[in-house]
Amino acid sequence: MAVTRDEILGALSRLTLPGGKDLVSADMVRALNIEGGAVRFVIEAADPAEAAKMDGVRRAAEDIVRRLLGVDSATVVLTAHGPAPQPKAPPSLKVGQHPTPQAGPAKVSGVDRIIAVGSGKGGVGKSTVSSNLAVALAREGRRVGLLDADIYGPSQPRMMGVNKRPGSPDGKTIIPLHAHGVTMMSIGLMMEEGKAVVWRGPMLMGALQQMLGQVQWGELDVLIVDLPPGTGDVQLTLCQKTELTGAVIVSTPQDVALLDARKALDMFSSLRTPVLGMIENMSTFVCPTCGTESHIFGQGGVAAEAEKIGVPFLGALPIDLETRLAGDAGTPIAAGEGPMADAYRAMARRFIDGGIA
Repeated sequence: MAVTRDEILGALSRLTLPGGKDLVSADMVRALNIEGGAVRFVIEAADPAEAAKMDGVRRAAEDIVRRLLGVDSATVVLTAHGPAPQPKAPPSLKVGQHPTPQAGPAKVSGVDRIIAVGSGKGGVGKSTVSSNLAVALAREGRRVGLLDADIYGPSQPRMMGVNKRPGSPDGKTIIPLHAHGVTMMSIGLMMEEGKAVVWRGPMLMGALQQMLGQVQWGELDVLIVDLPPGTGDVQLTLCQKTELTGAVIVSTPQDVALLDARKALDMFSSLRTPVLGMIENMSTFVCPTCGTESHIFGQGGVAAEAEKIGVPFLGALPIDLETRLAGDAGTPIAAGEGPMADAYRAMARRFIDGGIA
């Protein structure tokens, strides 16, 4: 049985507008057309400014009509009296604000897995591992994003070789950059180079929330989040406000580094974030002249710690001059060929085969 005009208007009269009126009593329904099960009409606002605020009403009206018996489809268009608004100046995006309230951990639109890469202390090569792992995963065919969440000391723009400021078409949405097959974003891209970020905790949390929720990440298999050292506000915010797949801990085999790595492990455990495994960085040094292998920071400490706490040991990476030079030059070593690139690709395959990425 075909739906009638009165049935449609009766349904729309139950959609209350701000101020107490409804679409019908406010005389805003125009050009109502019924063709079989297809319904089309126009909502006419008083002026363009009012129309700009009414997209939610338009969607609700479509949904109400679509639910009526005999309706197969509903199409509603917004229009308005009066002149079009004057063009505005190009939007400017402000990063670094107080966080907006949310009910609990949220997904990042379009992202399948989110992996936090952390360490208990600085200087263990966590950012180097993050960038090279991201590039290696991309070379293995994964759709990869890299978020530099080290607000005070962002290094990924240099390591990934990007320095262009991200665009923002509306002052809210952030368009990320792309390098070496990876979609990437960093607070370092939004700030003047060499300028210190002097923010308190709430602004840090707000900036992280923006870079996760306002960036158009697209469809990603995995988003790698390069965390700052330690166990502070950024780690707490990420674990409490974002649905993480889990965390990976990077440490050198040195006892002092492992002491701090254990603090990171305890933090993730307290925040109920699964630890997906541990990576030993700077595990060995091979002399480029004589070929002698030396264990500058000790040997096997991370593998032993992983076995002790019952998490996977994801691999060991040597300390390597070419890796440092490549990172400083903006082309991660994993983007090329050679022993270190092979090591990162083997680690990437381990992540993929283990279902981590």
